Amino acid sequence: MKITGVAPWLVKSPAPYLDTAGDRPNREREYVFVQVSTDEGITGWGEITGTSPVANRAVCAMLAQTSSLIEGDDATRIETIWNKVFRAFTYMGTRGATSNIVSAIDIALWDIRGKQLGLPIYELVGGGPVRDSIALYTHPGGGKDPESIAAHCKAIAETGHTALKTDPFPHHPEEANGYLSGQMDAAGEEQGANVIAAIREAVGPDIQILIDCHGRFDVATAIRLAKRLEPYNIGWFEEPVPVESYHALKQVRQNVSVPICVGERLQTRYEFVPVLENELADYIMPDVTWAGGISELKKIATQAEAYYVPISPHDASGPINVLAGAHTMMTVPNFYKLETSRAKLNAYDVLIDHPLDVRDGCLHLSNRPGLGIEMNVDYLRSKAIAPFSG
Repeated sequence: MKITGVAPWLVKSPAPYLDTAGDRPNREREYVFVQVSTDEGITGWGEITGTSPVANRAVCAMLAQTSSLIEGDDATRIETIWNKVFRAFTYMGTRGATSNIVSAIDIALWDIRGKQLGLPIYELVGGGPVRDSIALYTHPGGGKDPESIAAHCKAIAETGHTALKTDPFPHHPEEANGYLSGQMDAAGEEQGANVIAAIREAVGPDIQILIDCHGRFDVATAIRLAKRLEPYNIGWFEEPVPVESYHALKQVRQNVSVPICVGERLQTRYEFVPVLENELADYIMPDVTWAGGISELKKIATQAEAYYVPISPHDASGPINVLAGAHTMMTVPNFYKLETSRAKLNAYDVLIDHPLDVRDGCLHLSNRPGLGIEMNVDYLRSKAIAPFSG
């Protein structure tokens, strides 16, 4: 079965930001989907939705050029193609756009392989599934005031979710230009602490509250904020400092008692080696659409398993992002929970042929082949942004 083309789709569609309270309308976001076609008529889908329009367009342009690199290759040679694409960019750099492109193609090839064999991906990766469903954690909506956010968190808990994540600290206007002072003033610290106190009171002691710092703080500030939140039984303190410095992460790790989680912006197994070897995190959270795809996510999970570190993928973009992470985690013993944008993922329905099955805080995968979904190509075409329309 030969690859006949790789086509990027840049699509603007609603994102799942309508949560259980139901009082916040869906907002649109850009998604990047990747369609890999074969000469046997089987099509596979991948995703590499980024966090900015500039990044989305850059990877789409690179994907369009990458198509010629693998056209004619055997679509079942997933590992060979992974290395071929990855090493083609070695002198440009093997992280960022490079690993993003590899991720999308890899996911699509696993989708193709599953469809060819008539099996879901979780039956093909490793030794098959080790669980029946995928536990989730999600994000509250609401405003910025503690009462509103707490109400949303309580609604999430009532859906059966046992963990939720939020960034309680205000963002500074300077961050719009990419500049990070790394600091947080006393008012911002107080606001963040009040939010977490309100959430803990609303959801009770059994719901895990995860804190996302988005890599915004310097070492001293991260330590101070972590210590401020310690009384609220924090599940983890995520990306406390910018991702570029393992030394800064080590300083935070040595000076706080809350668990540390990193990995959203780490890519491929190679960048997780120093995290694991130097005991820098209690959890890791690679994103299947950025870190190298299903093939690489499985390898990273096995690395972490050897250190007895749980893995909790960052999967909060589109439906393929969620499904690719879920299929992989079905086979991973050291899995914790999978991220989703909201407790309800109904905004994805227009993109795919049937809704994702989320019940009691878990994602239930079907036995349909490949990823288990087909993309709604007519809808994608109606929402596509030229020239990336498949």
